[in-house]
Amino acid sequence: MIKKAGFLALVICLLLALFSPGLTWAQSELVILDSSAQADFPQGLNFTLSAEGSAEITDIRLHYRVDRMSFAPVTSEIYIEFVPATAVSINWTLEMIRIGGLPPGSSVEYWWTVTDAKDDRVATAPATVLFNDSRYAWQSLTEGKIILYWYQGDEAFAQELMAAAQGALEHLKDYTGAELEKPVKLYIYASARDLQGSMIYPQEWTGGVAFTRYGIMAIGIAPDNLDWGERTIAHELTHLVIHQVTLNPYNNLPTWLDEGLAMHSEGPLEPVFAGYLNGAIAEGRLISVQSLASPFSAYAGEAALSYAQSYSLVEFLIMSYGQERMFELLNTFREGSTYDGALEKVYGFDMDGLDALWQQWVTQPEPSVLEKEIELVLVGAGY
Repeated sequence: MIKKAGFLALVICLLLALFSPGLTWAQSELVILDSSAQADFPQGLNFTLSAEGSAEITDIRLHYRVDRMSFAPVTSEIYIEFVPATAVSINWTLEMIRIGGLPPGSSVEYWWTVTDAKDDRVATAPATVLFNDSRYAWQSLTEGKIILYWYQGDEAFAQELMAAAQGALEHLKDYTGAELEKPVKLYIYASARDLQGSMIYPQEWTGGVAFTRYGIMAIGIAPDNLDWGERTIAHELTHLVIHQVTLNPYNNLPTWLDEGLAMHSEGPLEPVFAGYLNGAIAEGRLISVQSLASPFSAYAGEAALSYAQSYSLVEFLIMSYGQERMFELLNTFREGSTYDGALEKVYGFDMDGLDALWQQWVTQPEPSVLEKEIELVLVGAGY
């Protein structure tokens, strides 16, 4: 009986302690109160987090993933330094100067994991922040797989640029068979200066750039400079299409093919580039195809010649072997083939063989007017 009374007293004491208004029981729940991200274009992305719990928070990590074409998801994990406490507020900035920058219109998925001294852990659901260039009041126009953004100029200005983009896609399909596989974004800045202001490491001559992994291009086009703008759209759009259809984890395109296709999309070779090419032919100082497979020289004259030769190489392959072979070449590169291996599979020669055949093609003299007339007479006579 005494034992039962003692047990009953213990239970009563525990109940009184449990419901006594002067006492609280420790809660083990760890809670994230707030999580957000804001773009500071083009300098960085600012992330904030606040959390609390009954035990000291000892570990906070930010995880983020940039939305771009890749062969496997790549997640970056940032360990945040802070003073452990039961309530914390964190601010951390992804500085674009550290990663080379992100283009306007790109997006970043992010989430947090928080751990306390009791080894309890909580994570936020993944969220997405857009890295938009909010310095300008953008308007948009969509047609097919192209979304065009602009902020200076009227609707007719945008329509003309869109027509140029759609025409460039048709032209590219006609001579290579390549088409857009995914939607792309085109940002039209009002000047080269405005465009350069959107970049972390701009070159002073930058007027247009294709961010091929992001499906984004940005070009500085004033409303009174449409001719140049339309050619540049064709050039940069070609880079986006070609990289979509050839992306692989093993190899990139040779530079002469990538730039040659983009130059060809612009239309006939401009006189300034033709001058560099003709001068090099006359003086016997053409650049080898092997050299043109690597990034071009930073020297203006040599770079101009490299672009001109690349245009001519692509022109030679298309005129001599046709569109189907060019599309086959692009698909072979998509399989991860080497430069020489792709050419040998599709055309039966390597880069040195291409060099010899192309130089013979560009250096052979044009037939005279008399020779052309004789040829027409012979053809008409059935010879």
